[in-house]
Amino acid sequence: MSKQFQFTRWKERKKGKDNSYQQLKTKLFLVSVITMFLSIVGIYALYDFVFFGRFADFAVEFLRRFIYIGQKDAYHKALETYQRVVRNYMEWYFMGGILLLFMTAQMIYLNSFIKYFKEINCGIDALIMENTGDVILSQELAVTERKINSIKHTLEKRKSEALLAEQRKNDLIVYLAHDLKTPLTSVIGYLTLLREEPQISQELRCRYTNIALEKAERLEELINEFFDITRFNLTTLILDKERIYFSRMLEQLASEFCPILAERELVWKLEIAPDIILVGDVDKLARAFDNLIRNAVNYSYTGTEISLYAQTEGNQVKVILKNQGKTIPQDKLEHIFEQFYRVDASRSSVTGGAGLGLAIAKEIVELHGGTITAASANENTIFIVILPMD
Repeated sequence: MSKQFQFTRWKERKKGKDNSYQQLKTKLFLVSVITMFLSIVGIYALYDFVFFGRFADFAVEFLRRFIYIGQKDAYHKALETYQRVVRNYMEWYFMGGILLLFMTAQMIYLNSFIKYFKEINCGIDALIMENTGDVILSQELAVTERKINSIKHTLEKRKSEALLAEQRKNDLIVYLAHDLKTPLTSVIGYLTLLREEPQISQELRCRYTNIALEKAERLEELINEFFDITRFNLTTLILDKERIYFSRMLEQLASEFCPILAERELVWKLEIAPDIILVGDVDKLARAFDNLIRNAVNYSYTGTEISLYAQTEGNQVKVILKNQGKTIPQDKLEHIFEQFYRVDASRSSVTGGAGLGLAIAKEIVELHGGTITAASANENTIFIVILPMD
């Protein structure tokens, strides 16, 4: 919870605007009023009964009928016993009665508190035991009930997401392990062929060598994916911030991708404002935008244009990356930044990846205090990144 939010809540309480538990306050106030009223009535009844003769008459008559029954002067003996045992200590009996009434009233009032604590405790136990269904509390604790259920739903969602991510990771590792065999087998096959056929023509030798090299490079990519999975799960990204010439960084990244764009008949459209400077981790940001650009390249139609736009807006930098490719359905777009999530179920050599690139980019951007969003419609996909400049 931010300090600003805490301060706002404190000001609301000071002004008496926090009515979250008004129903509970009202009920406890009524319980206290009723308990106090019954205590006053009880004290008055005790006072009237003890000090105005009713108790004395009852006690003497009880002693005469049941203790001194059939004896001579039974009434006088009963009266003398009452005087010696009761009348001489009347004030103490009266104080004891008041104390008993007070303790009874306190127990009633405290029990009204304890009941609510027991309900909240049962709600917390339901969270710990991961019981199904929502937690149900008294109407007076409606606010607490909503908060507990909100926590419960959040925990369930996080658990479900963690299980799903773990399942995706395990499936991916199985796929990668299977994919490793194909290029490895090809490399071994072509190198064996070159070794066992020394008289092979130069043209075939060059062809087989190029194929073996391509398969070896694919093998390296798959091994790097394994390392990405390990690093993403075992390390926490730590920023090493400094002043960055952000415009130059984007231009350099765009230049590095030119050979890849040329291979796929893609072209750049760059609109990068000059001299954009911000504070951040240059290596991490370069990795984030490298992942975004690589994703755009992998999923663009051949012969299309990739747009990279970067401008300052106030104290922020806005970067827009746009490519033309298959429209991403909305249900898939909602999960595009999740770990190990891949839009396409197939694992082609062109677009096959660990499903970590966008997740890593999102984490890096958010660590810098920025935001990243995606939209896709009419065969155009747009990523919008907003970063603070300081």
